[in-house]
Amino acid sequence: MADRITVIGWDGTPLTEAAGAALAAATLVAGAPYQLNALPVPESAERITLGNIREAARRIAEHRGAAVVVAEGDPGFFGVVRTLRRPEYGLELEVLPAVSSVAAAFARAGMPWEDAQVVSVHGGRLRRAANICRAHPKVAVLTAPGAGPAELALMLRGVHRTFVVCEALGTPDEDVTVLTSDRIADHVWRDPNVVLVIGGGARTAVVDEAAGWLAGRPVGYPGADRGWALPGDAYAGAGRAEDEPGAPEVLPAHVRALVLARLGARPGDLVWSVGAGSGALAVEAARFGAAVVAVEGSRSACARLTVNARRYGVEVETVYGSGPEVLGGLPEPDAAVVESGGLDVVRAVLARRPERFVALPRTFAEAEGVHRAIAGAGYRADGALLQSTPLRPVGSGDGLAPVAGGTGALVLWGEQIV
Repeated sequence: MADRITVIGWDGTPLTEAAGAALAAATLVAGAPYQLNALPVPESAERITLGNIREAARRIAEHRGAAVVVAEGDPGFFGVVRTLRRPEYGLELEVLPAVSSVAAAFARAGMPWEDAQVVSVHGGRLRRAANICRAHPKVAVLTAPGAGPAELALMLRGVHRTFVVCEALGTPDEDVTVLTSDRIADHVWRDPNVVLVIGGGARTAVVDEAAGWLAGRPVGYPGADRGWALPGDAYAGAGRAEDEPGAPEVLPAHVRALVLARLGARPGDLVWSVGAGSGALAVEAARFGAAVVAVEGSRSACARLTVNARRYGVEVETVYGSGPEVLGGLPEPDAAVVESGGLDVVRAVLARRPERFVALPRTFAEAEGVHRAIAGAGYRADGALLQSTPLRPVGSGDGLAPVAGGTGALVLWGEQIV
């Protein structure tokens, strides 16, 4: 294996003394073409272009001599260090980092970034990166050829964001451009670049409890309420219909808990909530970090949903409409729940092939049809009838007694058969 491997992070500034000495002694240097051309690589050194990083790592492991790998910024932050450290290569590394491209991008924009999400599109993760941008108000995206600002903006079509595109950071050709997302696709962008995606309606102010100790945006932040499957009265306009005429009845907490468990919402997912009512399920899925599109046919319920999303500081895209036709223009879901809408809506959602699917039929007859639809679409189908009876204190003692008139709910779900 190579006698010594030094990984140099380069941000376009002059090399440190240690980095310069390592490069001068190198018998093999790997890096991007612009790095190999710009840095003083010894004429006698073998040069490797970092295209396929695993292939480069294999060649470095077989080299006899002093190897240097040049990477952008901090090579331990979404960089080559992870690959080079894989046990099959048996490499021992000395890492000399520079300022990461993400830190440089936020510095150019004059913005703090301890509250930002950072994602990479490498490995075919453009859609998941776009879903993070849907769900969070401040995201740094490390792009790749063929998955750059234009492709990201197309994935976010209809979602208003501001893009800060930082091209060729640290080089003489560095350029920083600020545009709204609808104008990004009209430009041709140079590699390498970092994109800051800014905007959305979620609250971004740092609260005292989170200030100064935790980077990123925790699940549920900045909502003050701990946990999930919150009581029904935690959501605006989610009372019983007899208490507020025209208001949808919120799903009981224990039903929401099962639905959320079967949806398995996580960051990078896009969840559909169809027939979302006042949005208790949609908001809670968003609090897990998923991007959420809520479809609802009542304008008053859409307004309540917006209030609930704002209350818990999450992004929920609300689409007014009902029936299968409204689903045609929505982005592809990773998970979906049909809270209301009937069998035609269930079939329309299943046709979009979410990995996980949940439906809440109102009757056993409807449940049988939904179960057949789930199984017929190639899913592993299952379900449960949940019965719930609340307990109340009895008299002046410590006793408890069930309250008459408990509720039941049908929950059916399916997972794609791999």
